Amino acid sequence: MIGTGKPLAKKIPHKLEIHDDIRIDNYYWLNDRENPEVISYLEQENTYYKALTAHTRGFQKSLFEEMKGRIKEDDASVPYKHNGYWYCTRFKKGKEYPIYTRRMESMDAREEILFNCNELAKDHEYFNLGGVAISPDNQLAAFGVDTVSRRQYVLQIKNLGTGELFPDRIENTTGGAVWAQDNKTLFYVLKDPVTLRSDKIFKHRLGTSIAEDILVYHEKDEAFSTFVYKTKSKKYIVIGSTSTLTSEYRILKADEPDGEFEVFSARKRGLEYSIAHYGDSFYILTNRDKATNFKLMKTDERNTHSDYWEEFIRHRKDVLLEDIDIFKDYYVLSERKNGLNQLKIVRWDQLDSYYLPFDNETYTAYVGTNPDFDTEVLRYGYNSLATPSSVIDFNMRTQEKVVKKEQEVLGGKFKKENYLSERIWATATDGTKVPMSLVYHKDTPLDGSSPLLQYAYGSYGHTIDPHFSTVRLSLLDRGFIYVVAHVRGGEYLGRNWYEDGKLLKKRNTFTDFIDCSQFLIDHKYTSKEHLYAMGGSAGGLLMGAIANMAPGLYNGIIAAVPFVDVVTTMLDESIPLTTGEYDEWGNPNEREYYDYIKSYSPYDNIKAQKYPHLLVTTGLHDSQVQYWEPAKWVAKLRDFKTDEHLLLLDINMETGHGGASGRFESLREVAKEYAFLLDLENKIPLE
Repeated sequence: MIGTGKPLAKKIPHKLEIHDDIRIDNYYWLNDRENPEVISYLEQENTYYKALTAHTRGFQKSLFEEMKGRIKEDDASVPYKHNGYWYCTRFKKGKEYPIYTRRMESMDAREEILFNCNELAKDHEYFNLGGVAISPDNQLAAFGVDTVSRRQYVLQIKNLGTGELFPDRIENTTGGAVWAQDNKTLFYVLKDPVTLRSDKIFKHRLGTSIAEDILVYHEKDEAFSTFVYKTKSKKYIVIGSTSTLTSEYRILKADEPDGEFEVFSARKRGLEYSIAHYGDSFYILTNRDKATNFKLMKTDERNTHSDYWEEFIRHRKDVLLEDIDIFKDYYVLSERKNGLNQLKIVRWDQLDSYYLPFDNETYTAYVGTNPDFDTEVLRYGYNSLATPSSVIDFNMRTQEKVVKKEQEVLGGKFKKENYLSERIWATATDGTKVPMSLVYHKDTPLDGSSPLLQYAYGSYGHTIDPHFSTVRLSLLDRGFIYVVAHVRGGEYLGRNWYEDGKLLKKRNTFTDFIDCSQFLIDHKYTSKEHLYAMGGSAGGLLMGAIANMAPGLYNGIIAAVPFVDVVTTMLDESIPLTTGEYDEWGNPNEREYYDYIKSYSPYDNIKAQKYPHLLVTTGLHDSQVQYWEPAKWVAKLRDFKTDEHLLLLDINMETGHGGASGRFESLREVAKEYAFLLDLENKIPLE
């Protein structure tokens, strides 16, 4: 199956030593993107990828057109009202990027175009507009632009009346900014130029030089990153500092921008909290007093230290409290029970409270955009693996709901009733029940003969909720079953589900995924010959781990921007994200964590064995997982593996962690992935 011209990276032994343990990394030299030899090697890999997938090129194009054909090209978001204006994002047919608009007071008013991203992006291979912030008087907009894909935004300010840009250009920001109530003062976040950690908050006053900007906060602890926002009540500007395990906030009245930020409650290792303001009080979502699944506390705005916090909603062992949204007469709790989203609506006067009814086991429900404080209407979203997304306005007083928009699936072939979704539970090796959400076409046989794509992430407490995808229909309509494995390391079953999949329990993430795979095979959903796995970033680490631990279970694996060189990366404090993630993976400068991480790190555990077919993707400018991790992993796999299965590395030389920026260009990347799977299933038509 493998042709000639296979790239073989040269070996330059590099000695890595710590804890009296020596590792020899033959491909360490690949971490220099300024080295022409490195670029040459990456280009060889791309040439090789293109050569071995040339026979699928036409199919990729037809897949792209098929997926694009389901998307309403002249689409628009449901408008939302904020501070007297209706805001909407719309797309033009054939265009890649959104157009941001608003209308004063009524949707019948004249449309103002705030940003036409198609015009802004025309001279760039990559473009992302982020963090649009409108001044309180509605006259100015601060916004960030990234044209490299390293999430380093240039912050600018636009006069919405004249269309003119201020000369102020602030480099290397997070893209967002917060206006004080004076319409002249902006607070923004700078990144460390090397590690890209968000570590400094500055204050900028319009009409002054950037050089005169005042540093109002510097987060010196390398395990923390910082951010700034304004409370929904508009009364406070808040600076947050968070690490994996610990939180700290500072507050300043928004109409006193030259005042001093005051610490809300000083950080204590292991104490996590977030704050929302209402009336003369703050409401604190926190894990204090061993509230593993979080509880809600309350304190007077004049006494915010944790000594003054009082319980408002108690901790519940079977319910994860995820968020609170505050309105004038109601508050809304976002909860998760037995893996399922719940939205609870409560009157502040306690005269009424109820849950929104949902009757599916694979749905996703979430609070949408609700910037207005004085309203009875809650906007929320709903979808499932088999049900397109809906945006719903719900009157919290009358309990009437209006579906403002249901996602259109064009092309004329999609019918909800043709797809079945369900939730099933596998039993892990240690006896733990692991849930999976799956969807398939009703005509797909469940006799072991069907191809199945199993997806998971499993880190940082990030839950992959079962959501609808028009793109995924291209697999389902060709007989694939799609499964989301809710493995430990996410928070699908509460905070303990996360705790059981991190640090010295990280292996549970990998064994859960493998046990789910075995369950799917044993129960005839698929077979080893037709089982495929996919994950990206930290989910790519999962892919690398299962490829080493259980290669015989999978016919193919897609590892997108995979975090696979865990030991070396976590020992290099100059790499973005490293120091802030010790509480997720462990600090390998400590022997116990070094040994444990080394025991599963995909790059360090490659061995002479057969591996599944592999498609690996990365971006040269990736700031989250540096390109050299997948490049080194592939180079070492080529040297060790004993099979003739496909091993393909596709490097986007123009983008970073999130891939292409345009709404259609990103589909070309999905088409590559799907063509890889369908080719292995011999489902590509002859040209």
